[in-house]
Amino acid sequence: MITLETMPPMMFGGLVVAMLIGFPVAFTLAAVGLSFGFLAIHLGFFDLNFLQAIPGRVFGSVLSNELLLAIPFFTFMGSVLERCGLAEDMLDSMGQLFGPIRGGLGYSVIIVGFILGAITGTVAAQVIAMALISMPVMMRYGYNMRYITGVLAASGTITQLVPPSLVLIVLADQLGKSVGDMYLGAWGPSVFQIMLFAGYTFVLGLIKPDHVPPVPKEARTLTGWALWKKCLMGIIPSAVLIFVVLGTMMMGLATPTEAGAMGAVGAIVLAAIHHKDFSTAGSKIMIIGVIAGGIGTIIGIFVTEGLFFKLAFAITYLAVLWICLEAVRIPELRDLIKQGYQTTMRITCMVTFILIGSTCFSVVFLGVSGGVWLENLLTSLPGGVWGFLIFINLFIFFLAFFLDFFEIAFIILPMIAPVAQKVLAPVVGADAALIWFGVMLCVNMQTSFLHPPFGFALFYLRGVAPKEVKSSDIYWGAMPWIGLQAIMVALVIAFPITVTGLLDKPLNVDLNKIKIEVPQIDLPPLDFGPPRKQ
Repeated sequence: MITLETMPPMMFGGLVVAMLIGFPVAFTLAAVGLSFGFLAIHLGFFDLNFLQAIPGRVFGSVLSNELLLAIPFFTFMGSVLERCGLAEDMLDSMGQLFGPIRGGLGYSVIIVGFILGAITGTVAAQVIAMALISMPVMMRYGYNMRYITGVLAASGTITQLVPPSLVLIVLADQLGKSVGDMYLGAWGPSVFQIMLFAGYTFVLGLIKPDHVPPVPKEARTLTGWALWKKCLMGIIPSAVLIFVVLGTMMMGLATPTEAGAMGAVGAIVLAAIHHKDFSTAGSKIMIIGVIAGGIGTIIGIFVTEGLFFKLAFAITYLAVLWICLEAVRIPELRDLIKQGYQTTMRITCMVTFILIGSTCFSVVFLGVSGGVWLENLLTSLPGGVWGFLIFINLFIFFLAFFLDFFEIAFIILPMIAPVAQKVLAPVVGADAALIWFGVMLCVNMQTSFLHPPFGFALFYLRGVAPKEVKSSDIYWGAMPWIGLQAIMVALVIAFPITVTGLLDKPLNVDLNKIKIEVPQIDLPPLDFGPPRKQ
């Protein structure tokens, strides 16, 4: 006889079995949820009216969720930037800048991966672009093959953690926290992870210098100001786009959706100004727009947002419009934008269907007391808070062998978030608990792209690597970098300050001690005068 207590583990086991068979995750979630829902109705655990919550949540929490509108904007931004030539210019200039030092090409890949992660947010594009550009150069100068494959794959996965990562947007939505706070929490671990990657390269250069040799000086085609100019031409526009997207959001000037829309337009502008057919008139108009934007910003900060402020930014907007029209005029960029639309549509539809399927599953799971079962299971783990964190991170680590981050975020996170809030609040406070937890899982889920044999970053690398690169080199090359990411997870667990350090401190106010004092105002006596005669 099936009891209410056995329904939650049966649902979870049925989901695992169905996904291992190979059915698409979105339809598996809906099918398992509805099947167990009708079984629960038959057994009398709830009636048919309970399932009305499914369309209510689909239309009320999924399709009308304004935060999820940011996903297509950021996806389009990354899709355009991955093909516009920005990565090539940055890798070439950084490689020549750091090339003469031992491990210099590795440092350039790590730094460019970090910068591209902050403006694209897509792993596939980053791994493929950097592999096509950097792998032949690193092979030519004698770098160890396993180091080459490892650093290219790992530097591509950092885009999962660096804002404006799509993972952080999804985690913020599922945890009910603001995207700005999630981005602030992710900056510390992302910088520390880059330092770990660079530190590993430095140590490898000391222990095995033949694995990461310097580039001969005669191989450098640019020196002096010409080299620095090329570096700055790649970094400055990227920094401006990062500020437009992230800075405005963190300063409270724009919502995530508005910031994503500005990022999408900014990606078209960057693609246009990097194209060889960008006209001289367009370059002059771009300079005028930049100057007008700077003047408008200064007026807004130091004077007031009056007529001159509006006029300056009107000129900037017209310059952006002109550059976008230039992008449409160039056939290559027109095709690039079309491909960006297609990629955005595919990913957005995938996310929406997974969300609808996960809603079907989670409503039924909660209806059969799955939340209570899961809370009792997780809160009874030995070791208290640290036992809970270690178990959850190991659980997510192994799930990542089979599921991607969207599936983990939409299936697992809604189940464990309430328990995490209850368990972690005494450690870092109620406000920061889920931010710490979300960033921790984001660091952990990076490993899903590097796990042999199902790591997608390894598949992308295999697809573009030359035939002389062995698959064993790709898999073994990823191992040290998975270890570095695991170290980063341990650091985030042991030192919550790496996440919470940039967050606003909660106001510790005792509401019982608040007194509102209204000053007494002495009013002159009222004189109504003699009564009027009727």
